[in-house]
Amino acid sequence: MISRKLRFGMIGGGRGAFIGAVHRIAARMDGQAELVAGAFSSDPERSKASAADLFVAPERAYGSYQEMAAAEAKLRGDRRLDFVVIVTPNHRHFAPAKLCLETGFNVILDKPVTFDLEQALELRQIVEQSKKVFVLTHNYTGNAMVKQARELVRRGVLGDIRKVIVEYSQGWLATDLERTGQKQAAWRTDPKQSGASGCLGDLGSHAEHLARYITGLRIAELCADLTTFVEGRKLEDDGNILVRFEGGAKGVLHASQIAVGEENNLNIRVYGTRASLEWRQEDPNDLVVKHPDQPRQTWRRGNDYVAEGAKRVTRIPFGHPEGYLEAFGNIYREAFRAIAAEVQGDALPEALDFPTIADGVQGMLFIQTALESARLGARWVKFPAM
Repeated sequence: MISRKLRFGMIGGGRGAFIGAVHRIAARMDGQAELVAGAFSSDPERSKASAADLFVAPERAYGSYQEMAAAEAKLRGDRRLDFVVIVTPNHRHFAPAKLCLETGFNVILDKPVTFDLEQALELRQIVEQSKKVFVLTHNYTGNAMVKQARELVRRGVLGDIRKVIVEYSQGWLATDLERTGQKQAAWRTDPKQSGASGCLGDLGSHAEHLARYITGLRIAELCADLTTFVEGRKLEDDGNILVRFEGGAKGVLHASQIAVGEENNLNIRVYGTRASLEWRQEDPNDLVVKHPDQPRQTWRRGNDYVAEGAKRVTRIPFGHPEGYLEAFGNIYREAFRAIAAEVQGDALPEALDFPTIADGVQGMLFIQTALESARLGARWVKFPAM
């Protein structure tokens, strides 16, 4: 058991960034880690100004991730970094992750894992060779009632799964926001930064991972209808996908950035032969379970009747809501179990529960297969095994 806080550096996440602040809150939520270094922007001056905002010592505020990796690799003992958090746009995921792993640092990386599938496959090989801990922050699976849903499926409460409906809808890109200079909209709609997909890479990958995490089902083939509704936009902003899972279950996956009035509507319904369940990210503390011969049940986070996996990620008593930040924090807390063991030279704990490079590769396979189906005019395309 490590007897000190874990030390981390951050790449990206400086002034004007949304997700960097979320990661910093999540990493420090349980008092197990502290930020001590960073290359917070591709602009050296902006990076150092952001470091000052975050009270990072000037000598550990770097102008580039390459400079940070080289300098931090030379440190030993009570100064050396235990892990690096990467929160850059998609096109800047692979190179810093590769460098940090090869330099000897554990890595926590925001999703999607890389710019394209080729990079994801190469990064998988690097992770395996490095023997370092690699964590991908599909944060919604950190919710306690998502873990409860998975437990009900595993215990056979739903019976055999027949149908899965998963949706992730937002409305913030219903207009050409990217042309106003809004930073988050600009990079997410730019194929040079986001990759070949817009809506699916940003939202659909979360939906696919949530469905796979809860049900354990893998996609056998899919049929995707992708649309760019906002005139002049280079990437799709809406997607409707029919899914056939291995084993015979069917599914519908819908993701949209142009659903006017929607805020962050990620939700899933799973239908089995005995019962069904429903979970909504905007009401994360509730899990609805439905049986054919009983009143509808609402399971609530924090109660004694939930499974141990859900209890373990519950910080405060029932009736005090936990949500987005706590789910992020749960991914980090679980990651710290692995990172602390790696730092100590111990075997990794059993039954670790955080997304890995395998989840990243599956996500990129999902995006590539959906794009291929859409290019073929919404034809059924088999999901490759890699």
